[in-house]
Amino acid sequence: MAEHAPRRCCLGWDFSTQQVKVVAVDAELNVFYEESVHFDRDLPEFGTQGGVHVHKDGLTVTSPVLMWVQALDIILEKMKASGFDFSQVLALSGAGQQHGSIYWKTGAQQALTSLSPDLPLHQQLQDCFSISDCPVWMDSSTTAQCRQLEAAVGGAQALSCLTGSRAYERFTGNQIAKIYQQNPEAYSHTERISLVSSFAASLFLGSYSPIDYSDGSGMNLLQIQDKVWSQTCLGACAPHLEEKLGPPVPSCSVVGAISSYYIQRYGFPPGCKVVAFTGDNPASLAGMRLEEGDIAVSLGTSDTLFLWLQEPMPALEGHIFCNPVDSQHYMALLCFKNGSLMREKIRDKSASCSWSKFSKALQSTEMGNGGNLGFYFDVMEITPEIIGCHRFNAESHKVAAFPGDVEVRALIEGQFMAKRIHAEGLGYRIMSKTKILATGGASHNRDILQVLADVFGAPVYVIDTANSACVGSAYRAFHGLAGGRDVPFSEVVKLAPNPRLAATPSLGASQRRWVGVSMTELVSASGTQRGGLNPGVRITGATVRKCGTTLEDT
Repeated sequence: MAEHAPRRCCLGWDFSTQQVKVVAVDAELNVFYEESVHFDRDLPEFGTQGGVHVHKDGLTVTSPVLMWVQALDIILEKMKASGFDFSQVLALSGAGQQHGSIYWKTGAQQALTSLSPDLPLHQQLQDCFSISDCPVWMDSSTTAQCRQLEAAVGGAQALSCLTGSRAYERFTGNQIAKIYQQNPEAYSHTERISLVSSFAASLFLGSYSPIDYSDGSGMNLLQIQDKVWSQTCLGACAPHLEEKLGPPVPSCSVVGAISSYYIQRYGFPPGCKVVAFTGDNPASLAGMRLEEGDIAVSLGTSDTLFLWLQEPMPALEGHIFCNPVDSQHYMALLCFKNGSLMREKIRDKSASCSWSKFSKALQSTEMGNGGNLGFYFDVMEITPEIIGCHRFNAESHKVAAFPGDVEVRALIEGQFMAKRIHAEGLGYRIMSKTKILATGGASHNRDILQVLADVFGAPVYVIDTANSACVGSAYRAFHGLAGGRDVPFSEVVKLAPNPRLAATPSLGASQRRWVGVSMTELVSASGTQRGGLNPGVRITGATVRKCGTTLEDT
């Protein structure tokens, strides 16, 4: 990469599952530099596949912590060799894969604070970790610890109300509990536990960085309303845990100045600030510049919803985190397994394997599909836990099949109505200023986006989300530099490229009433209810009418 002219900037980092990546964003919010290190390709000596080690039980999944450290060494040397001018960096922030945890050995703080600029980081920190292979988000080996934690607080719903989520195997508190139970010696030799995000920030600070509110919400340990560690949850997981975690901080906090190691080795300015790192999903919310009332829909292999919430309603499905750019608000995350593969399956069956014919089917059928409604789950769904294809006619009677064009619209309307139902179940409310940001493969299909606009009754925009976690981290660095909580994030990022309008609600979309079927009837028909649904939620066109609100924990 050619040498760059001096350009004042912020850096955004992303320590993801498969790579470490960085972007540089200038004061006009233009991305002008990016670099990455891919773990499998560039660090083959660690023997990872997809950046992880999958253990023999098929449940335990870890990553070598020194691999992340060495990747940072490599990427900084690549930047230096390219002529990148580190002296122009005003601040930096970053993201880490959520839920992963790093265990600093007693004495590691001393090593961090006395780094020699003559040596790479990985050579100086190789003896600083009590656990060399750290659990990551793909791990699902902690079911027993999840049940113990839920029991300690009075059940799954009580834990969700407290921490934003019921107990999940990948969540950090349950991973810590497993390490304490199965490897108590390593736990006793641990002086600090970091998330991947706060671990990465610590490398730049040369001291332990605090965990931020937003990423801390993915641990089953943080009380999301009070933004303090739950003493009950800490006690249920491991002893002396609060002192090993340290106090959490607002996500926009400046946690310190960059370590002298980077000033001397790479030429960073002494005034370069480090803004608290956060999780990759919260950082992506910042990168997409969601505002109050907005919703982002990623239409990929799995479909994911990001929601900006003011008054969250924690449930047994989905996750609620503290908002990374406004500490008074929240964000929610909902994941649906049956995304693009289900759409492709119906395309192949009902539209002769043609996206063009699929679009024509949507164009030739009326909004509301004449009252015909379908929910299609080729694999066991997450939200809700259900499988199979469920079709209902205008009289809400279950039927075995639909004509091809009706089937296509039933699929797309059903997918988006389910998303709206579950979003509203977490407290999301559509506002007059609401905009929907669509990303992923299906966001290139205008007819699919038209259905999305009609079901939600809001305009749909498309946005380039390449490197959204990195770019969001750079935006957050500018936000922290500008004053954080005292300055609206939207004001800081107003110069960023605007999303492109792709679809607006059809005339009458918000008034139309689609006759529907209750979710309890749907789950009963499938015979797979696990619990955690909102009984009596009825699908009624572009609006959703709640007939009942009891949450059952079965």
